[in-house]
Amino acid sequence: MPGIATRRDRDRSPLGVLATIVRVLLYVVLGGLVVLVLSELPPFAGWLAGIGGEMPQVGLVAGHWQNDSGAVCPDGLQEVDVNLAVARRVAALFREEGYRVEVLPEYAPKLVGYRAAAFVSIHSDSCVGGFSGFKVAHHADADPLGPAGRLAATLSQAYAEETGLSPHPDTITDDMRHYHALRKIAPDTPGVIIECGFLSDDRELLTQEQDRVARGIANGVIAFLQAEETAPH
Repeated sequence: MPGIATRRDRDRSPLGVLATIVRVLLYVVLGGLVVLVLSELPPFAGWLAGIGGEMPQVGLVAGHWQNDSGAVCPDGLQEVDVNLAVARRVAALFREEGYRVEVLPEYAPKLVGYRAAAFVSIHSDSCVGGFSGFKVAHHADADPLGPAGRLAATLSQAYAEETGLSPHPDTITDDMRHYHALRKIAPDTPGVIIECGFLSDDRELLTQEQDRVARGIANGVIAFLQAEETAPH
């Protein structure tokens, strides 16, 4: 059967082997992208949580996502794009460490009564020039010595160490202290909002070094979770 033999020979040739490898790699990459996208949809995220063992759940909000642009710089840079890119990088770091995590839009319905071991809403500050630094805030009514206060302190320390930015507490606003998501999540969910830096003076970090930004957030939350696990109850 010459036709069959020719086909087999063709499949075993160097070009045939290379084509097979390329196809397999494409399937793997496409499969990974599908899982990444689906993992941010509540039904699929819930399924992942169900098979994720006992590792803590972490909730992330990508500030302004699926709602509005957030701050917009004169050259068109939009805060929401930075927030979403950073949030997805943070989520990837958590998954690498085995944590269950989901990225939520700004006004996700499931925020009401949301339960997690830690909750962080990720934002970037304005394009006003002459300002640099980050800020982390918990809800105004939260105990500064309680879980939310400890999360804010641990996150601030780790973020400063990783990014080299200094805290900018003077520009923490009432809107941050009374941020809607922090009001909606379950009372026993430690939650904070972080402004990762200013889109003006901290632009290079926020747009070109997002892995550092993500590591700073992930390191802070993981340090908090590990400390909470070993703390006496």
